[in-house]
Amino acid sequence: MNTNVLALTKDLISRASVTPQDLNCQDLIASHLAPLGFKAEKMRFEEVDNLWLRRGTTSPVLVFAGHTDVVPTGPLEKWDTDPFTPTEKNGILYGRGAADMKSSIAAFVVAAKEFVLAHPDHKGSIALLITSDEEGPSINGTVKVCDALKARHETLDYCIVGEPTSGSQLGDVVKNGRRGSLNGKLIIKGKQGHVAYPHLARNPIHLCAAAIDELVRTEWDQGNEYFPPTTFQISNFHAGTGASNVVPGEASILFNFRFSTASTAESLKNRVHTILTRHGLEYSLDWTLSGEPFLTPRAELCNAIATAILDETGINTELSTTGGTSDGRFIAKICPQVIEFGPINASIHQVNEHIEIDTLEPLKNIYRRTLEHLLL
Repeated sequence: MNTNVLALTKDLISRASVTPQDLNCQDLIASHLAPLGFKAEKMRFEEVDNLWLRRGTTSPVLVFAGHTDVVPTGPLEKWDTDPFTPTEKNGILYGRGAADMKSSIAAFVVAAKEFVLAHPDHKGSIALLITSDEEGPSINGTVKVCDALKARHETLDYCIVGEPTSGSQLGDVVKNGRRGSLNGKLIIKGKQGHVAYPHLARNPIHLCAAAIDELVRTEWDQGNEYFPPTTFQISNFHAGTGASNVVPGEASILFNFRFSTASTAESLKNRVHTILTRHGLEYSLDWTLSGEPFLTPRAELCNAIATAILDETGINTELSTTGGTSDGRFIAKICPQVIEFGPINASIHQVNEHIEIDTLEPLKNIYRRTLEHLLL
């Protein structure tokens, strides 16, 4: 067991960097890589700390991306151990951020160190993009760093985001894309009145029922080779005053599309408006695009990490685009090949978050082997 990865993971977990706090995690990372020629650039936007580390000035540029912020712990009494006191029990490391994603950060820091020490004259460049704003609103983190890199024409070729992607065993899933996320806040307008005199009122719940049924039954697309079909889900529906004898004056509906590259945000918006108008509804609708879909087809990066996983674990990995959004959606705008790969995700954001200690060394080795495939 290479205790360097374990030691660094524990050091990072011990810093209670609840989003958007970093608590000097990024300084710790920089201190590990500075002796090897990684130049550190701090980028602070509002209350968010970001770090750009780079070794080399030529292409290809391989970037490891991650976040030092973690989600809140929830009720402390529900934890078996203190969430910010990394604790080893029966081969398991417990602590907030153990899986999401301080272990990944530790693994690719040590992987970069080992690679550079073994191959100081490697081709291209290695970089790290670290933020403390991934678990929060994600407006002053990776997206701002990418904007800054783009403005100065700093190009990237490959990026590995250390999100916990593995399912039942390390290496079984690599994310080579993510669906987009489009939110809508729909207000259906009616007229409030007494339930005993419905002819004097207009019930927005009744008015929108047929339209909602059509929205739910609509096939938005069929997906494609990499993506499942786009989905539409209502997450909130509210109407009424709480009284049983009052027809509500309006109904408020929150819904979300998780959409593939087979659709666009604009095409989905247009189709929704068409359905609502066809049903003769009086309404207002506000849209929020949380993230656009991105996709990395099978090419150098996917092939390199698949080979690294096979060589290290014997597993033929699965490429997948399932799950929520990640910072990969921002990096994909300036980098043609972006994937996500990290540890088993079964305990992320949960009480007693943990990682199997014996997966840390293979995780680091997979990152190092990927560097060897692409930069030697």
